[in-house]
Amino acid sequence: MAAACASKPPEDTRDYAQRIASDRAAKDDLFKRGNDPVPDAKKADLLPLEYFPIDPSYDTPASLTPIDDKTVLDMPTSTGAPRKMRKAGTLTFSLKGQPYSITAFYDLTGTPEHLSVMFSDMTSGTETYAAGRYLDLDRNPTGIYELDFNRAYHPYCYYNATYECPYPPPENRLKVPIRAGERMRRVTS
Repeated sequence: MAAACASKPPEDTRDYAQRIASDRAAKDDLFKRGNDPVPDAKKADLLPLEYFPIDPSYDTPASLTPIDDKTVLDMPTSTGAPRKMRKAGTLTFSLKGQPYSITAFYDLTGTPEHLSVMFSDMTSGTETYAAGRYLDLDRNPTGIYELDFNRAYHPYCYYNATYECPYPPPENRLKVPIRAGERMRRVTS
């Protein structure tokens, strides 16, 4: 398992960085064109979105150990209404040579072919949204997933309080700064 999940950046980091940058630009364009999820009144404060520099070392394989527990959890959310979720399993991975694990979930109100990963880290509340960030993973039969923290994003409740966003569970509160993906806009004076 350790050899299969060794931290290894993509082969051609230029193409990788271009893909990430292109996806970020497309997201900004989408958010600028509509009034959802970023309301027009907040666009000047929130757009363009800010990101940490693209760092291929934050793109790491993870091995999913499935959890065969059908218990439906009421996950706390930003609106106070619980979200129905079920644990999919534990993702084990390494970042910068250190081992970590986080829980992936099935969102029973969302798309069944996706796994939801809500996490917080040592940047939460200072450099990133205090309530955490998300990664979405397409389910696959291999059990090996790409955890690309360069694609970590703020949940929509960061932009618009009408959205219901599940909070990361305690086991997904990483005790390390993840300086990759979306960050809060820096205030300049």
